[in-house]
Amino acid sequence: MTPIAYCRRKARESGSSFLAAFCFLSAEKKDALTVLYAYCRELDDAVDDCSDAQVAKTVLAWWRSDAAKIFAAGQTPEHPVNQALQSVSAQFALPEDELTEIINGMEMDLHHVRYAEFDDLKYYCYRVAGVVGRLIARILGFRDPQTLAYAETLGLALQLTNIIRDVGEDARKGRIYLPMSELQRFNVPAQTILSATPTPAFAELMAFQIDRAGQTYREALALLPECDRKAQKAGLVMGGIYHALLQEIRLDGGENVLKYKIKIPNPRKMRLALKIWLCGFAP
Repeated sequence: MTPIAYCRRKARESGSSFLAAFCFLSAEKKDALTVLYAYCRELDDAVDDCSDAQVAKTVLAWWRSDAAKIFAAGQTPEHPVNQALQSVSAQFALPEDELTEIINGMEMDLHHVRYAEFDDLKYYCYRVAGVVGRLIARILGFRDPQTLAYAETLGLALQLTNIIRDVGEDARKGRIYLPMSELQRFNVPAQTILSATPTPAFAELMAFQIDRAGQTYREALALLPECDRKAQKAGLVMGGIYHALLQEIRLDGGENVLKYKIKIPNPRKMRLALKIWLCGFAP
């Protein structure tokens, strides 16, 4: 199996909402984004699929070493995803430090199960999602450097949506990504989340989280220069699908994230993708 075939299979098996945004792109950019997605998926799996933190740390250290070969002259990475990423990085001038930051973010999951303040959470989100947004923007192409700020902020909005959607799933792993200061502000003990016991106070906390994520989408769109809107359409499709997910969570009652994981069916994702591609995205 070729490196790109491996990446395509990895992406296809995930069923991610990101894939709906790729279908309108040229084969070259679609493959580049598929490789980037596969890289993120492999790193995420290295943490989530390993119950021993020390083993996961060793696996991430190996990934760090192999990823360094992407940028080392005369060296070829061992993993097929990194092999594919070597040519993609050269073609689209992807910075080594941004790819490394994703590994740093995944490593945070091995020793951070709580975040005291929102600024602490934002730093984590920058590493696992903000830099991914920047990398996507580089692949899609831009003229105005401010587009990178847009992409970073959109990455934050998407990650906040993921955190809201996954509150119950993360709690079952002993993790709470919602800032501890905000749990205190809304009088929600951590045990309420860990025991999956919805309360009116928890519902208020989630309404606050959903409102802030919605505002972050609006902030991202305000940063996107008009000259780059066409080039960044695929990113807008991703944003629109995740924003729709956020609205589904709101309509379902934010407290229900403790009980089950809300998803948008694939046929609806494709309809949303087509609508946003043709008509734009305005949160």
